[in-house]
Amino acid sequence: MNHPALTPENTRTGIITGISAYAIWGLVPLFFKQIAEIPAVEIIAHRVVWAMLLMTALIGFGRGFGDALRIARQPAQLAKIALASALVISNWLTFVWGVNNGHIVETSLGYFILPLLNVALGVLVLKERMRRLQWVAVLCATIGVAIEATRADGLPWIALVLAGTFGAYGLLRKQLPLDAASGLFLETICMLPPALAWLGWLAYSGQGHFGGSGGLAASDLLLIATGPVTAIPLLLFAIAARRLPLSRMAFLQYLAPTIAFLIGVLVYHEALDLQRMLSLAAIWAGLAIYSADLLKAATTRAAEPLP
Repeated sequence: MNHPALTPENTRTGIITGISAYAIWGLVPLFFKQIAEIPAVEIIAHRVVWAMLLMTALIGFGRGFGDALRIARQPAQLAKIALASALVISNWLTFVWGVNNGHIVETSLGYFILPLLNVALGVLVLKERMRRLQWVAVLCATIGVAIEATRADGLPWIALVLAGTFGAYGLLRKQLPLDAASGLFLETICMLPPALAWLGWLAYSGQGHFGGSGGLAASDLLLIATGPVTAIPLLLFAIAARRLPLSRMAFLQYLAPTIAFLIGVLVYHEALDLQRMLSLAAIWAGLAIYSADLLKAATTRAAEPLP
């Protein structure tokens, strides 16, 4: 399946869906804080199960399972789907654990790094050309990570895992010949067996948190809601990733970490010392330089005469 053409309509759709996905991701710390007493692994298992039910309904009411079945018969493509699934579930687990253990600011740091990591991946893997200012922007981000690494607790592993796993996922997702819904459906199928096995073990051992009150408690409803909270932004992201260049996706990704950062500092009062501010300042400087370069390039293209 070819990628949609870079028409104004597809670009507009990509921007709208991209902004929507990142806005939801920026706000999800507020959601997961409501079930902070539930272990992250159990939350992730529920995310997979309820997202699977939602994706099955979406695929069934849509064009059917044709695209998904076609890719499932191709071992090479199915292996890429399985790898994408492993990256996503690692990202989810790290994110939920970080949020519910008081590290929302560090999770936002990971997603501030991610746009510039995508620039580097575009150059190294997709052979996209990077301009001088873009190199400066990536260097600033590297300096920011280095400053963060000198903290007493060492490397910002939460931030690096989040940026690395989702950067690699976005790259794989862009290369897969699948529409958004079919791709997410197959990814969720790959995650389903371990998720069901874990929830089964929790139920057998009496350690599960779902349905323990004899009815649907508030926490049960929130666990069910992890399905749409998971599937909807991933679906929107997949639509955007197929319609926009990787560099433009990098630009849109500023939204999610900005929202999460403000939530961590203003709502949950996480510590923000001078060292972390210097680290963030270096990364924000890189983002500002990269934004300026994108704007300059867009202005130059717009000013060029038509052939």
